[in-house]
Amino acid sequence: MPPNLLSSPSSGRSKWSNTAWRFFQAFFLLAIVFSCIRLTPALPAITGFDASNDSPDIASVGPTVYMIRHGEKPDEGNGLDTEGLKRAKCLRTLFGASGKYNIGYVMAQQPKSNGKRRRPLDTVKPLARDLGLKVDTSCDRDDMDCVVKIITGYKGPGNILLCWEHERLTDIATALGVKNPPTYPWDSFDLIWTLPYRYKAVTRIKSEKCPKLDKR
Repeated sequence: MPPNLLSSPSSGRSKWSNTAWRFFQAFFLLAIVFSCIRLTPALPAITGFDASNDSPDIASVGPTVYMIRHGEKPDEGNGLDTEGLKRAKCLRTLFGASGKYNIGYVMAQQPKSNGKRRRPLDTVKPLARDLGLKVDTSCDRDDMDCVVKIITGYKGPGNILLCWEHERLTDIATALGVKNPPTYPWDSFDLIWTLPYRYKAVTRIKSEKCPKLDKR
């Protein structure tokens, strides 16, 4: 019967010292392991996976844009009426430092020197003052390219609040890349449009819910 190569040597086999026998056992086990490795087929390479996309790229995340209409207006003249002024005050709380919107930049359409087109600025100026921000009014009401350039070029902290005439909000959303954007109702002043970064869609429309102004 052949000897068990892994068993300890018998006392009668004096030609094997304990040290030599342990060396032989170790060599024999290593030979078995390497043989198994050589017989195992190589795994196919994984394709179509970019490790760089396995987790979100912080550098690729940009600001959310919140688009709102200016506050209520009088039947005649420029500026805001009493309700519009109340809405401007409400926005100080809604979009302020204690709110959830994390506003870091405020935009409003450029007013005319004669006072026309000033309502968006009047609506957000008190909020901007609270936040220590200056309202960017560098873009004309109808200059969509200017608006897109500022929004896509913004690298600062926080999100962007944009206040404009309601008829142009759809145009701005389209210029940013939104397909089939909504239309802002002519008889509403309280809606917030949410455009997450990449600006492919208006993902949410909700009321500002200003006390004694909005019943939604």
